Amino acid sequence: MSASMLKMWISFAGMGLMIVAIFSIYVSRYKINNRAIKGVTALFAYLCMVIGGLIVAYVVLSGPTGL
Repeated sequence: MSASMLKMWISFAGMGLMIVAIFSIYVSRYKINNRAIKGVTALFAYLCMVIGGLIVAYVVLSGPTGL
């Protein structure tokens, strides 16, 4: 697998984590009534958002790969 393809799959993982975070934040805010579960779900969502953002930032800032 080339470096370009590897960066593509890594960026897909980062975007996937952001999608999971969006869904988890929605569930945490509007669907869960228990405060403890709501807090755990929100913490999970924000961790996914931070990790996904760091992954995407790494892919973008690492620059282009060679052919």
